[in-house]
Amino acid sequence: MIEKIFEFALKKRLLIVILLISVGIYGIYQYIHLPTDAFPDISPVMVPVFAEAHGMAPEEIERLITFPIESSMSGLPGVKLVKSTSAFGMAVIYIYFKDEIDIYFARQIVSERLNSALAELPDMHEPPVLGPISTGLGEVFMYYLKADNLVSTDGKDKNTWLREINDWVVKYQLITVPGVTDILSMGGHILQYQIEVDPYKLNKYNLGLTEIITAVNENNANAGGQFLVVGSEEYLVRGVGLLEKKEDLKNIPLSVIDGNPIRLRDVADVDFGNGIRRGVVSLNGKEEVVAGIVLKLYAENTSEVIKNLNRKFDEVQASLPAGVTIIPYYNQSVLVNNAADTVKSALLQGAVLVLLVLLVFLGNIRTAFIVVLALPICALIAVIFMGLAGLSANLMSLGGIAIAIGMLGDGSIVMVENIHRHLSAGDTKGKSKSAVIITAAKEVSNPILFSVAIIIIVFLPLFSLEGVEGKMFSPMAFTLTYALLGSVLAAMIFAPVLSSLLLNHQKRKEFILVTILKKLYRPLLSLVLKFRILLVIVSLAVFSSVLFLIPRLGSEFIPVLEEGIIQINVTMAPSISLVKATETIQRLERRINAYSEVQSTLAKIGRPEAGSHPHPVNFANIQITLADKSNWKNYRTKAELIDAFNTEFSQYPGIQLNFTQPIQNLFDELLSGVRTQLAVKLYGDDLDVLRTKAEEIQLVIDGIPGLVDLATEQSFGQPQIQIIVDREGCSRYGVDVSDILELVELAIGGEIIDQIYLNTR
Repeated sequence: MIEKIFEFALKKRLLIVILLISVGIYGIYQYIHLPTDAFPDISPVMVPVFAEAHGMAPEEIERLITFPIESSMSGLPGVKLVKSTSAFGMAVIYIYFKDEIDIYFARQIVSERLNSALAELPDMHEPPVLGPISTGLGEVFMYYLKADNLVSTDGKDKNTWLREINDWVVKYQLITVPGVTDILSMGGHILQYQIEVDPYKLNKYNLGLTEIITAVNENNANAGGQFLVVGSEEYLVRGVGLLEKKEDLKNIPLSVIDGNPIRLRDVADVDFGNGIRRGVVSLNGKEEVVAGIVLKLYAENTSEVIKNLNRKFDEVQASLPAGVTIIPYYNQSVLVNNAADTVKSALLQGAVLVLLVLLVFLGNIRTAFIVVLALPICALIAVIFMGLAGLSANLMSLGGIAIAIGMLGDGSIVMVENIHRHLSAGDTKGKSKSAVIITAAKEVSNPILFSVAIIIIVFLPLFSLEGVEGKMFSPMAFTLTYALLGSVLAAMIFAPVLSSLLLNHQKRKEFILVTILKKLYRPLLSLVLKFRILLVIVSLAVFSSVLFLIPRLGSEFIPVLEEGIIQINVTMAPSISLVKATETIQRLERRINAYSEVQSTLAKIGRPEAGSHPHPVNFANIQITLADKSNWKNYRTKAELIDAFNTEFSQYPGIQLNFTQPIQNLFDELLSGVRTQLAVKLYGDDLDVLRTKAEEIQLVIDGIPGLVDLATEQSFGQPQIQIIVDREGCSRYGVDVSDILELVELAIGGEIIDQIYLNTR
């Protein structure tokens, strides 16, 4: 059977050469269009549900919103886990599905179940919504807006004006980029109409807050009145009653006393104001900016999305007012390209080394060329299969090809060397070149096939991995297998055909280096065979010593990829205000920028709008862009710089630090649910006991060699002012509990009515 394959290949040499060229062209085409990422996306099939509850404490959110939604999601087909987070003003419920479940089917059934759960929820300004169709690694691009000091802001605060531009100009253009699923705004202020009610005037006119809310709602709407036929034409009828300016809001009638209308302006101050915010973005510790976080659509090509975004940025910049600049500050494509370049460099270096070794040992440039040509062919065959299987080009998948680079040429080396030896021998006269090549190829075909099969079998356990491990390491196993199958094709088909075209059928002397090596090897082999038992004993002793050392080797899930950015996660006291947290982080930023090794910093304090993590205001992350290494003065490596940061900033009171990198941080959260590489989790019903035990564990762990950051997650310390309703007093004065609670809600937090903010003085 194998002999017939060789005969067919040598008879149809033109066809094989065309096939070889076609594989090369199609492989290059597939590589160009292959999705590229830094790492395989290990994100599970997960649907997040975001519920914003204006002003609610975490206890109320957990009881009234989180628990009903979380309970309703249990039992959905394919669900394997439901988790939730209840924070001030926001609940996030994460529904995890089995990996084989389609993300869009998962979102559909979650949406249906969420609609049925709405009846159990309290009245909310905005109903719960599904999160973006993205993954934990979907934050691929970030930017911020900056305005000159002389720019005209139409009388508005600069950060309010920039937020308005981002929400109504920038986002609407970037969301049209293919592959973008959502853009989250952070920083600045949301502009509102604000109604500040005077309770004394309400009492004077015998009005309540309910009348104001009802009046605003009933005086802010448009309506359709079908159409009127006038002559031969139809006129559409529109009822226009939407509020268009501040004066319209002021003039809303509330009641009539003695024929005189009482308007909103008579009982309240109406003006523009900034909405309550839970997040701030700081640049270099000197100023606030408005930022945007671009989320990539599930399963999209990261590099392609970023390329499209970069092309779109010129159009966006042209549409902005004079003096406003949009500045990208984080871009995953830099890391993706670095990862791809690393693997390409490894492949190129491997090919060069193989070429040099072949030239040295074979002494024939043609044989070396045939073998070296097999390396890119094997890699391109692997790329073709990757494209057909839907795998992306990343550090792990391309790393499989890099790992196999030494093995890919083995089959071709054996095949070409044996063919070259037979063609150069003196006993093949009278035989055709094709006959000699078939004989030589047949001799080594079985060893080549068996050796490749053994290597593939070694990697079979990787195919059995499931969950996160499977998503991380199976791409490497697949690409390595594809490349090895390509090496079989290169050795069994392409190598004999190319040998028939490039090698001459004539007697040659053996290359001098091979002759010298044989003279050295033969006596050494004879000596070893005399002391076979001793050799076996020595081999077993070495093997046993290696087994003894294996448990003492360090281990980690994946190597840390150098991203070229330092991210510092800062946790402050749970009771800290957003204003004080901003001051603290900006002070840290200014100190960080004093280092010559730092180019700039950008800090995100708190959280953006719904669609991202529900970080509280006591959490911030500082992204540090490093200067060019030539400008570094005091430190030689990034590790030394981090040690310096840790030594200085850990002395700051009231903060906990964690040093990481953007993608590394996202990976850690996906793997363990916490923003660190290693975490100890405690489970129980009593939070006080959990806190005590956590502090005891921290004392035990502290001092272990190699620890850089150690902290207990702060889940306590948020102070509360509780207004407990006196039910006896309410019944004595004829006041409902709901009236008291409405006053509590409006007195400080206020109520949002279509971005009209109502509160009391």
